[in-house]
Amino acid sequence: MAALVYEIFSSSALVSLGLYHLISTTRNYLRSPQSYLAKPFHPFPLPSSNATGNHRFKHLQLYLAILCLLIAFVHQVLISSDSDPLLKGHTPVHRFTSLQSAAVLFLFLLLSLSLLLSDSDVLPLPSDLFFAIAAALFFLQYSVSSSAASVQTSDLQAKCDSVSASISSLAALLCLILACQPRLFVADAGLGAAFCLQGLWVLQTGLSLYVDAFIPEGCHRLLDVVSGVESSTKCELEESRLRAVAILDLVFVVHVMFVVLIVMVTYAAVAKTLGIRRSVGSYQALPTAASAADNNHIQMKALTGTQA
Repeated sequence: MAALVYEIFSSSALVSLGLYHLISTTRNYLRSPQSYLAKPFHPFPLPSSNATGNHRFKHLQLYLAILCLLIAFVHQVLISSDSDPLLKGHTPVHRFTSLQSAAVLFLFLLLSLSLLLSDSDVLPLPSDLFFAIAAALFFLQYSVSSSAASVQTSDLQAKCDSVSASISSLAALLCLILACQPRLFVADAGLGAAFCLQGLWVLQTGLSLYVDAFIPEGCHRLLDVVSGVESSTKCELEESRLRAVAILDLVFVVHVMFVVLIVMVTYAAVAKTLGIRRSVGSYQALPTAASAADNNHIQMKALTGTQA
């Protein structure tokens, strides 16, 4: 039960971060497409903030990210000390994979802290350098997840880790692109979508491993194993294993389709909120009632002057 709660917490944090990044990125792009630059951090907007944008909730995104990373780091350290009755030889494999995940989370925590200090002018960190470091950390996460998938004796856990590694590699590629081409809006929006996809897949992992109703037919949990460690879910027959893997592949495609829908709806909603309409080759703001009245007034004056 504790493992499922942690998966739900991680999923909520990743999806929230992805949505916030996607909305902020889209809003910045639609406001000024010509001067758009990708930002690693988007201050939390408040209508009552002053002209300089300095308010107490400005770094709310970073505070929440640091808190979530700290909780995830502590969780990985704690589960690395769990006893595992199923060992490969004499090596508790799950301890090493958990400690590797904890190390990666700690590096992300340090990066978030450095970004907070950078925005406070204590430790200046250029955006391109931040994206380059983030790309390296996501690639490290990809390596850790791939390694975990290769040593798992649970077929479902290995498949879930493999898909998670693929999403991490996508995030690493997008961060590397943004480090080289910070004006590329598609890559910045894709990074937010990757966070959402990773969050949804974390939730799917928790359901597929720890909720009996979502475990594919022919597979089951081993009740004598600590929840969340390797080999906690097994498929007895090869046919059941192949069927379970195929189901997870199909579910992953459904998640991708859902994320694409989220991106499209977010873009449309932000454009409608800002009053942006599509024109040939560019984006223009929709005329407001005041601007329309001014235009009519100018046209009437011009018409009166012509008749005179």
